[in-house]
Amino acid sequence: MSEKKQERRGLGRGLSALMADVAPAPAGESSGPRRPDMMIPVEKIHPNPNQPRRDFSPEALQDLSESIRTKGIIQPLIVREDPEKSGTYQIVAGERRWRAAQMAQVHDIPVLIRNYDDTEVLEVAIIENIQRADLNPVEEASAYRQLMERFGHTQEKLATALGKSRSHIANLMRLLQLPSEILDYLREGLLSAGHARALITAPNPVQLARKVIAEGLSVRDTEALVKKGDEPPKARTQQARPVADKDADTLALEQDLSANLGMPVKIEVGAGGQSGRLVISYNDLEALDELCRVLTSTSLRPSM
Repeated sequence: MSEKKQERRGLGRGLSALMADVAPAPAGESSGPRRPDMMIPVEKIHPNPNQPRRDFSPEALQDLSESIRTKGIIQPLIVREDPEKSGTYQIVAGERRWRAAQMAQVHDIPVLIRNYDDTEVLEVAIIENIQRADLNPVEEASAYRQLMERFGHTQEKLATALGKSRSHIANLMRLLQLPSEILDYLREGLLSAGHARALITAPNPVQLARKVIAEGLSVRDTEALVKKGDEPPKARTQQARPVADKDADTLALEQDLSANLGMPVKIEVGAGGQSGRLVISYNDLEALDELCRVLTSTSLRPSM
């Protein structure tokens, strides 16, 4: 298993090298936009059939088209020579600019030519979506999961290369453990990532999500709702049991384990504080499979 993992981490040119192609130039950089390798006729360029993003907003494309018509394409596309059709080029990053350029009736497009293989093409496309596109929380979380599962990148490596905090990446990826109905609410903008995070530990997240949407509850209201449950007051009184307060170290360990696993983790301390239970929650069989994979590997090393 260790040999397979080592081979998986060797894919591509490395995240930082690929980021150099797709990351925008820092604000205030005096060198200006990168100079293209060459100008290529628009008809000799075509999209990558494995592009992970399929939907392009017509309104956003129209705005970009107007900008290109007046100012040109400031950032060159990244392309590679088509491995199956000589004399043509396949888009690695920049399909939105290519589409908008056609709308603006631009004939020649500035490009940077790279010698990427199929794996690297997919990796760059995912990174570009994270860096440039207006992704919803589910799309962003899915992109992080792809980068980790397909290319062996760790949360720490992604955080450093993408300029995100590790907790941001971990919290977003935890959203993928929610039921599909709640993920649909996130995609449609009916719930925010904050609402969804609050619902992760709820025993009945779908029911509570519908209530949150129907009543227009805030994130803080949602957190309070999850904390007390959505039960009648009498039932809560009858079922209530005293629970010992957890110390700061236990709470920090819960958060660290949850971030590493991408699943809710609770530590229940027994009487005397020397024994207890570790409870890991999952929402579907896919999540259970992932949990079994992590627990049987040597990669789970939460920081203390």
